[in-house]
Amino acid sequence: MKLHLLRYFAVLAEELHFGRAAERLAITQPPLSSGIKALEDELGVRLFERTSKQVALTPAGHAYLAEVRVALDRVARAGETARAVAAGQRGRLDIGFTGSMVYRDMPAIVRAFGERAPGIEVNLREMSSGEQLEALLHRQLHAGFINASVVPTPLRSLPLAEDHFVACLPQDHTLAGQAEVDLRSLADETFVMFARDVAPANHDNVIALFHRAGIHPHTRHATRQWLTVVALVAMRMGVALVPASMAQAAVQGVRFVPIARLHHPTVGVLAWHGEAVTPALQTFLDVAATAARSSPRPENPGR
Repeated sequence: MKLHLLRYFAVLAEELHFGRAAERLAITQPPLSSGIKALEDELGVRLFERTSKQVALTPAGHAYLAEVRVALDRVARAGETARAVAAGQRGRLDIGFTGSMVYRDMPAIVRAFGERAPGIEVNLREMSSGEQLEALLHRQLHAGFINASVVPTPLRSLPLAEDHFVACLPQDHTLAGQAEVDLRSLADETFVMFARDVAPANHDNVIALFHRAGIHPHTRHATRQWLTVVALVAMRMGVALVPASMAQAAVQGVRFVPIARLHHPTVGVLAWHGEAVTPALQTFLDVAATAARSSPRPENPGR
């Protein structure tokens, strides 16, 4: 059944006059008459009673009109949806993130995007950096907030607002009350570390800090999340170097102390597949880029 015949029927049912209906449809009366006849022949029922003086709906025509109006409304809404998705105003985005990104600029970006594009549903999925890279390469995620500085081709990335490392100490540690701490003064401590297989960049950045300080620390308790690192320090399982943003987690029993004469930014990017940018994703990337430009650099007393 052709859609234009349903429109012919609906307009004629409203006007009950072939001349006025044809005028509204911007056609002549002959194609309108032949169209209605073709529709009735296909259905096998009469939809209109026609006399020289009037046109009236039959009982079958009344029943059919109710269904046709629903069908035409759905077709119109389907078109509106398609146009909105094409314009980046409707749709769905699957966004990955590592646990620590909750304490960086990821929430602000997602909120700002929601205000700009309320018709697009954002589904957040917590995954490790490695899992996100794999999912992005296979186009199973639209974008991901990951702990890395570089991404493999054909992925692309946008640097996030800078964070930096601080010393995370048990609250009763002898250096916990200091304004800053020399990393070399922690050389004999046991360090809680981030597992390298989960996010190599996180692990390697901490190791780089140790090398720059000229120490070879005793490390153990490899974890998968920065929040777990902080929790283990609170349980006096050791000390750690963590992103300053982790202080927002408000874990009891720890102190975050700037590192003297040593500044090393923590890595973090928003990554996406360069060959899979939808209108909705482009809007998300635009919002993220604006947020990155407007985010202030964090203060670091130990720089």
